[in-house]
Amino acid sequence: MIVRERPGLVRLFLILRGSVLQRIFPQVLVVMALSTVVVFAHGRAPGAFPTFSGAPFALLGIALSVFLGFSNNACYDRWWEARKAWGALVAALRDLTRRTLLLEHYGPDAAAARWRLIDLAIAFPHALVAHLRPGAAATSLDRVMPAGLAAAMAASPNPPERLLREMGETLARLRARNVLSDVEYRAIDDVVARMNDVLAACERIKSTPVPFGYLLLLHRTAYLFCFLLPFGFADVLGWGTPVATALVAYTFFGLDALGSELEEPFGTLPNDLPIAALATAMEIGLREARGESDLPALPQPVDHILH
Repeated sequence: MIVRERPGLVRLFLILRGSVLQRIFPQVLVVMALSTVVVFAHGRAPGAFPTFSGAPFALLGIALSVFLGFSNNACYDRWWEARKAWGALVAALRDLTRRTLLLEHYGPDAAAARWRLIDLAIAFPHALVAHLRPGAAATSLDRVMPAGLAAAMAASPNPPERLLREMGETLARLRARNVLSDVEYRAIDDVVARMNDVLAACERIKSTPVPFGYLLLLHRTAYLFCFLLPFGFADVLGWGTPVATALVAYTFFGLDALGSELEEPFGTLPNDLPIAALATAMEIGLREARGESDLPALPQPVDHILH
């Protein structure tokens, strides 16, 4: 995620990091080159390249703009739903540390069970990052791996769910020994259920992309519109056509590229969610609530990008 102050007027046109311009520059360059060829040919040999009225482009441009806006709204909804899910996880883990405080007063075994629950809770967001970004968070997960779970976690197809089952087993043992009453058990188990809801929401977002046919129609229409645009304005704008078509291409291709980033909120592109940083921030909060002082460093943006 891009973390930076709002740029001034001059810097507004100079910022490249996170602007998606680097991703769409080849397409914009092709549109400019095509426009230059069309304008040159139209001036040298007016009949060599077909030209036609630009009126249909105005109608098609309005329709395409609405279509792109709808697509970006759908992609942003996925991004925002993912962010709300991780916000709900933050609240759930804070509740866990608070609701398990009563275990400290039920004897050494119950206090040890609380530490076990918090260890599992610390590992959960890191395991979720590894689950959503395969291979990207192995180091951080190994660092917080609870004792005795390395083999089980390595063999599990769903490490976050495995941690939730371990938390459930810990609570079940406390209830079976009557350390917890029904009300106390349900109060703590409710937090585990909320963590499971977050896991399910993230898996739903990751495994259900925007329908391919919908995106294919959008991509094709945007490319055809930008590639045909010079033929409709070469005789009207002359040598201003390459600049005008480049601006239109930048807008349409840029919205398309931005939507593709937001569609996959758990990736590592500049506009994706900083779930690794959120996992470390949750770990810091849990360790501090447990009374630890040797805490990990809070993640900081690198080149204005926080992952």
